[in-house]
Amino acid sequence: MRRDDRDDPFDDFFSEIERMMDDVMQGAQSGYDDAGFGSDTHLDVQVTDEEVRIIGDFPGVEKGDLSLKCDGRTLTISAATEAREYDERLELPCRVDERSGSASYNNGVLEVTFDRTEESANIGFE
Repeated sequence: MRRDDRDDPFDDFFSEIERMMDDVMQGAQSGYDDAGFGSDTHLDVQVTDEEVRIIGDFPGVEKGDLSLKCDGRTLTISAATEAREYDERLELPCRVDERSGSASYNNGVLEVTFDRTEESANIGFE
């Protein structure tokens, strides 16, 4: 008996999977998705005894489009261009002195450095 593909009960299911895969591949080829910079963005965190350094790749972003905020535990990096938006909260591996922060941005590479600080302050008695 010859099978008729028009009566295949899984035909709609496989068609939907193919459509979704096509959508995923189109997003991968464009290099970003609506939620952020996609595969173009990479963050690396380096920790030493004295400091914490965060290095990020933001190709095609101008320095004026970047915004950085830190509360000592979390670094928030925001960037916006006409085509893309990026907003990420990065939990730092240790507590840092947010007032010690310094940042540089050169050729799409962001580098942010903070001094490490103690987990909590000692409180003395009078």
